[in-house]
Amino acid sequence: MSQRLNSYFGANPELRQLSRKAGELQSLQQLYERVAPPSLVRSSHVLQLEGRTLLLAADNGAVAAKLRQLVPELIHLFQNGGSEVTGIQVRVQVSTLSAGRASAPVTLSATGKKRLVELADELADSPLKSALQRLAKKARPGGGG
Repeated sequence: MSQRLNSYFGANPELRQLSRKAGELQSLQQLYERVAPPSLVRSSHVLQLEGRTLLLAADNGAVAAKLRQLVPELIHLFQNGGSEVTGIQVRVQVSTLSAGRASAPVTLSATGKKRLVELADELADSPLKSALQRLAKKARPGGGG
C-alpha cells in the first residue's frame, strides 16, 4: 500500500514536493523528540521550517518561555544531529483538545449531594438552579457523610 502511495506522490510534482516537505518535518520532529527535554516534548512540537529557521509550537506560555531559554542549546543539538537549523522561533499554539488534561469527575458525599438538591429545590427556576441540579445528578458518590 505504501509503495503505491509513494508512486502516486512521485508522479505529481506538487505532491512530490509536499511529500518531501512532510518527510523533512517528520525527521525534524523525530530529532526534536530525541534532543529536547521529555517534559517539553509532551507540550510542544515542530511546526514548520522556514529556510533554516525552525518554528516550534508550544501548548502554553510557560512551555514557550522554557523553550526560548533553551534555543541556543537546541540549535547546537539540532546541528549535531545533522540538521542545518541556524535559528529557532517558538510560538504558542494552544490546542483545544489536550490529551491527559481531562477534568477529574466530581465527587460528593451523600450529605453534600442531598444539600445541593435541597438548595436547588429552594431556588426559583434559574440557570443557577439548573446548574445545581445537574451537578447533584452527575456527582459520583465520594467519601464522608
